[in-house]
Amino acid sequence: RLYPQPRIDDSPTTIIGFNHVGINVLDLDKMLAFYQKATGYELLERTVVANDEAADELFGQKGISYESAILKGPNMLLELREFANQQDTLLKKMPPQGPGITHTCYQSAMTASGFARFKEAGAEILTRGGAPVDLGGYGVTYAYAYDPEGNMLELEQMSERLIRLQIGTEWARQHPLWMTQVAIISPDLQRLVAFYQRVLGIKPYRMGSYAHNPGFDKIANLDSLAFDAAWFGMDGQGKKLELMQYVHPPTPPNPPPRALTAPGYTFSFEVLDIQQEYERLKKLGVRFVSTPQVLGPFRTVFAYDVDGNVFALRQALQDTSIYSLQNF
Repeated sequence: RLYPQPRIDDSPTTIIGFNHVGINVLDLDKMLAFYQKATGYELLERTVVANDEAADELFGQKGISYESAILKGPNMLLELREFANQQDTLLKKMPPQGPGITHTCYQSAMTASGFARFKEAGAEILTRGGAPVDLGGYGVTYAYAYDPEGNMLELEQMSERLIRLQIGTEWARQHPLWMTQVAIISPDLQRLVAFYQRVLGIKPYRMGSYAHNPGFDKIANLDSLAFDAAWFGMDGQGKKLELMQYVHPPTPPNPPPRALTAPGYTFSFEVLDIQQEYERLKKLGVRFVSTPQVLGPFRTVFAYDVDGNVFALRQALQDTSIYSLQNF
């Protein structure tokens, strides 16, 4: 396979990749039905957490109560959480220009279109014309869409040739829809890149400025779109951390850091030694919500990046855990 270099395998840290993309939701039943229909991912568990001291410590709030559902994709987990303290929250759609964690991405073969699956499940298509856009004839089509609660997602359809080179034909045949990225939009791209370079211990494998392409305008439904971007190579098929700053329309300033229970995206890096990574990142000035806590199948700790976005570190309690990247 043709993997980007460097990638997380080259890091001197114990980070091994993205473990999960999470979405804090208001209606777990509705959102779980949507994502199960769109992805076909296996439901590993559905759990209620309440009256749990470790959960209170982990989230930095007393009386934390939530229900979660964990879906297993072919290369990472998709987790949905409904918190009891967010039921009066008003939902709004995430604009493409951010700021914040704006979307994750689902890739598929053109012959087994993920776009078609999400559209059939009821996704609201943002991309102009209601169909994926071919940016340059290099074997990928792109579209943006919204789930039922206004969380944006990207849908990429790949040619057989590109799948053979980057993903693996047999793997893609066995896993027709896979997750690839966490996308964070920032008003200060250079600062955010520097932060994640320190966290991950590797440099971006690609950086660039992009403009004057009508295809971009169609995908994001924005006129004269221009942006700067950087990508960090993660683990497995197609996985990357995508950092962007919109130049036109400009990415707005960051709001105050949102509550850990607020609706929207979160994500985690899986690590082999969470205490080591916690101590390393604390020395680098990373702000944590708590010390690592045991909750469910992981030791977990939440942190904020320099823009106030929430991410987590996770270490599986057992090497044989079905929730660990080591056993996907």
